[in-house]
Amino acid sequence: MANGKAGGDQSSGNAGGQQVSPAGPLNLDALRSLTYGMYVVGSKKGDRFNAQIANTVFQITSQPPTVAVSINKNNLTHEFISESKVFSASSLCEDTPLPFIGRFGFKSGRDGDKLGGVNYQVGQTGAPVVIDNAVSYIEARVIDRVDVGTHTVFIGEIVAAEVLMQKACMTYGYYQQIKRGTTPQAAPTYQQKKA
Repeated sequence: MANGKAGGDQSSGNAGGQQVSPAGPLNLDALRSLTYGMYVVGSKKGDRFNAQIANTVFQITSQPPTVAVSINKNNLTHEFISESKVFSASSLCEDTPLPFIGRFGFKSGRDGDKLGGVNYQVGQTGAPVVIDNAVSYIEARVIDRVDVGTHTVFIGEIVAAEVLMQKACMTYGYYQQIKRGTTPQAAPTYQQKKA
């Protein structure tokens, strides 16, 4: 839509009377309008389990049911998914306490067992599936991966999924605006504060 008219001439670069250049400013705040959820993504390596918070899990196809998750290459979960080729993703509810999110988002599994004292089950893939505060979960086997610089996007075919409760899922916007949560530097949505 250009100048309020559907199908209008958009080649002029005129948006609301201001000149817009394809090489114009890059305002990364525009990315904040994309919607994200809050998930605990789990995986395994041998007989070890790990899980982390992720906000970038999304459905790709319905047949076969396929999802993708973006994981920072420095995270222990990345190492576990790369080796086992399986992952789980539990969708968190809006009631999830900040300390629970912090346990999985601001601590490394290299420093301790993040799943200790957390209600989880070992899923069909052998990956841990976090049940505490989860509205639903999916489990997937990795069928492909895409290197995207600091992160890898793992693409997985869903092998198990379940709805656990009827509550509102937490969006990343809700986490930041209502819960006043912060973004770890390893998150794909992290933006350095402007000076």
